[in-house]
Amino acid sequence: MTLLERFERCLNIPYVTLPNSADVAVERAGGTLYIYLEHSDGNEDWHNNLDFPAKPYRRMNDGVWYAHRGFVRVWKRIEDYLAPLAFDPTVRRIVTVGYSHGGALAVLCHEYVWYHRPDLRDLIEGYGFGAPRVIRGPLSPALARRWERFTVVRNLDDLVTHLPPRVLGYTHVGRLLEIGEKGRYSPIDAHRAENILAELVRSGQ
Repeated sequence: MTLLERFERCLNIPYVTLPNSADVAVERAGGTLYIYLEHSDGNEDWHNNLDFPAKPYRRMNDGVWYAHRGFVRVWKRIEDYLAPLAFDPTVRRIVTVGYSHGGALAVLCHEYVWYHRPDLRDLIEGYGFGAPRVIRGPLSPALARRWERFTVVRNLDDLVTHLPPRVLGYTHVGRLLEIGEKGRYSPIDAHRAENILAELVRSGQ
């Protein structure tokens, strides 16, 4: 499946809304579990987007690392919903896709399944289209490895992908794939789904 096809599916699949306005969709294709996370679609989503003080996020032997508090709040609602699906032993590959707010949640989802399914680590991949930054503070090599197979797709000049700002200690994880041309769109227009789609078509991704 191309990046264009993944993004189109993310935009068009029917979502289930959980508490905290957490929107998620899942599909199975044979042994592959696809997880989709929706962009902001209401006031509660925007409240969570702007609640960016970092929250400690614990993961056993790796000690404490920090993530965007609003995104963690939403993710915790989704985590309980996804756990029985992700832990199903018949699932042999997991792909997570999100856009904007959903791209931030995809960062946390990807780490979650990477951590809990060590048998699948070479078969877990994730994509955050127009995703904001989620993780705060320096990453150890061991921690950064969790996102080796995660890709942030940035349409050049997309304002959202530069938030929260680096000056507050936030950083992208995984691979940053830049598409488009600088100056083609305003910082806000570069984030619009139709313009990301256009640049994916132009780039043949």
